[in-house]
Amino acid sequence: MVNKILLACAGGFSTSMLVQKMQEAAKNKGMDVEILAVAEENINDHLDSNVLLLGPQIGHREEDLSNELSFPVFVIDSMDYGTMNGEAVLNFVLDKVK
Repeated sequence: MVNKILLACAGGFSTSMLVQKMQEAAKNKGMDVEILAVAEENINDHLDSNVLLLGPQIGHREEDLSNELSFPVFVIDSMDYGTMNGEAVLNFVLDKVK
């Protein structure tokens, strides 16, 4: 079960906007999930997460972080990221982590 989703980008700013959209989508689904946005350098402060989503600008770190962390790491689709489509990103996570 997914109860904590961590989003990371270079500074944590653009993902924070996406978090709001994802929280709205989760609320509409009746989900109780914590969704946080952090800067890349703060990922290790949130090792209790269920999944890490990387902004496309740091997507090149996916393999390294997948090897370092004990939970799945995915890159957010650049179109969904650019349009801040929180519902699509949430659905992506739910499809990947069952």
